[in-house]
Amino acid sequence: MWQLYQFPLCPFSRKVRLLLGEKGIGYEPVRELPWQRRDEFLDLNPTGQVPVMVDTERGVTLIDSSVICEFFEETVSKNAMLNGTATDRAEIRRLVLWFDNHFFGEITAPLLQERMLKRIVYKQSPDGQVLRSAMKAAVSHLDYIDYLLDHRTWLAGSTMSLADLAAAAQISIADYLGGIDWKGHEEAKGWYLRMKSRPSFRPLLAERMEGIPPPADYDKLDL
Repeated sequence: MWQLYQFPLCPFSRKVRLLLGEKGIGYEPVRELPWQRRDEFLDLNPTGQVPVMVDTERGVTLIDSSVICEFFEETVSKNAMLNGTATDRAEIRRLVLWFDNHFFGEITAPLLQERMLKRIVYKQSPDGQVLRSAMKAAVSHLDYIDYLLDHRTWLAGSTMSLADLAAAAQISIADYLGGIDWKGHEEAKGWYLRMKSRPSFRPLLAERMEGIPPPADYDKLDL
């Protein structure tokens, strides 16, 4: 069976887990805290980053969420998440990169640094200015999601795709860390509630990072 090395607040691991859930692929989650720099994990991935998927029986190791998702898109036909025409797939990939790079860099990464790493690794207090900047950036990104959903049923088109999984993975971490304000973003909120209601999402909502509780409405299916 596949093993997925990840930790609860890794958005890229969440993207992979959502895809695995949508495709019905079984796996064993393995808790890995990358900042611990375990030798055994560095042997799997010298960069020390999660997610990493391993099938020891077949001797296969997959590194990086994009690589993992593309691998299962190519090998498991059920519930394609890179679907449609070549133009459709290009738009899906564009939005995956948008959320993996821009949303992560401007919102998820600062929130993780200030509200997770500073607390459990460095034993420091968060920087309020950094948190305010991340939450302001989140508003702009929710505006963009509203715009997309004004023209589409899902983020990249008429059907759910990897773009929705990548976006929901990032937003769910930002939401866990108290960085999302849904006021004035009805389109984005409705889309996110649809994502939260999917069976693939339920295991993620049940997970907690020790010492870092989410907001009270984090796992509720209404906001």
